[in-house]
Amino acid sequence: MFFYYLDLAWRSIKKTPFLSLLMVLAISIGIGITITTLNVYQLMSENPAGERTDKLVAVQLWSQDKDAWKEFNAQLTYQDAYNLRQSDVPVRQTAMFVTGLAVQTEDPDFVPLLEAVRVTDSDFFDMFSVPFIYGKAWDKSVDTEAVYQVVINEALNQQLFAGEDSIGKTLYLDSKPYQIVGVTKTWSPSPLYYDITTGAFKDSAQIFVPFSLAPIEEFQSWGNNQSWKREPINTYNQRLSSEMHWIQYWAEVQDDAQRDEYAQWLKRYVEQQQLLGRFDSPEAAAKLSNVEQWLEINEVVPEDNKILVGLSGLFLLVCLVNMLGLLLAKFLKRAPEVGVRRAIGASRAQIFAQHMVEVGLIGFGGGVLGLLWAWGSLSMLSAHFDLEAALTQLDLTMWVLAPTIAIAAALIAGVYPAWRICSTNPSVHLKSQ
Repeated sequence: MFFYYLDLAWRSIKKTPFLSLLMVLAISIGIGITITTLNVYQLMSENPAGERTDKLVAVQLWSQDKDAWKEFNAQLTYQDAYNLRQSDVPVRQTAMFVTGLAVQTEDPDFVPLLEAVRVTDSDFFDMFSVPFIYGKAWDKSVDTEAVYQVVINEALNQQLFAGEDSIGKTLYLDSKPYQIVGVTKTWSPSPLYYDITTGAFKDSAQIFVPFSLAPIEEFQSWGNNQSWKREPINTYNQRLSSEMHWIQYWAEVQDDAQRDEYAQWLKRYVEQQQLLGRFDSPEAAAKLSNVEQWLEINEVVPEDNKILVGLSGLFLLVCLVNMLGLLLAKFLKRAPEVGVRRAIGASRAQIFAQHMVEVGLIGFGGGVLGLLWAWGSLSMLSAHFDLEAALTQLDLTMWVLAPTIAIAAALIAGVYPAWRICSTNPSVHLKSQ
């Protein structure tokens, strides 16, 4: 019976192509705008840490004086990061920042590249579940005894070494030879939760080098550098011992008990620093945030986005009201035909079901066209407004969600017109024949 109704619906649509096209356009525009905003909202609010969200904690310290910032800074000073690395409470921990280095190979014809490089500890790769295709992270001992080793990603390995196993080969960074010890698979969590200081939707770095090399090679920070204290920073050593906040710090704990133990360790660290004349604020403290809390604290999903989703829903509602009017006009126009069908035995339920199938078919068409609108909108935003690629990709779930929303919305809008037409009194129209 459903396919019979589907056939009748298709014939009805072909009889009134212009009116049907108007309805498809009305719902497609509403769906297109709704899916565009929903897609951006979903991509921004996704928690890429998954099951590890409670095990990974961002560390913050209120190290500034009482007259400085009135909130925890997202980053730490180098001296605090260095000291925190001495703790044996967390399962894993890593300090990190991003720098930029010139990349060269042993090929004399290779044109050097300027690439962002993440300076971090060996635990970074296990903490954030970075997959490898060749090799692995540098040894744990390199975190304390600096060695010129490097991990690169799949794309750079393809560009430099044609995708071959490059473990053991030499890569030159700012003319210094580094031994490649690992090649990661393509990996770029979105949002880039472990470092949101320069934008939460940027791509992950392609190169990783040991944090222990920072004071030796004097890597410059390409990220945010914030300082509450006026102090001379003319040399790299002055930078390392300054109160400038420029290091991101994450730790991994097994469970809540270990998290509490680490929080107590940090509390004692704060007290120790106060005895040394630092953390001169009554609000001095340490703070741990899991990934979900971290994304919320840093407002990775701005309040404006939630408002936009609400407004797009209202726009879809306006489109449905217009569709309801068009459906009413279309169905009532067929009242004489329906009256005849009722007179020869068609029940109200059959007439209602037939028209609801037609409405569903129109909704499906609007959903498919709406997806094209959404894809076009995201492409246009990407091309003209230089948005991060992670925000302008149509999520796979939207390909299912868009037709579903469109069909459901169309069915809701079609209930009243279908009920009106199935309530037609056949005697009225038989007299007029």
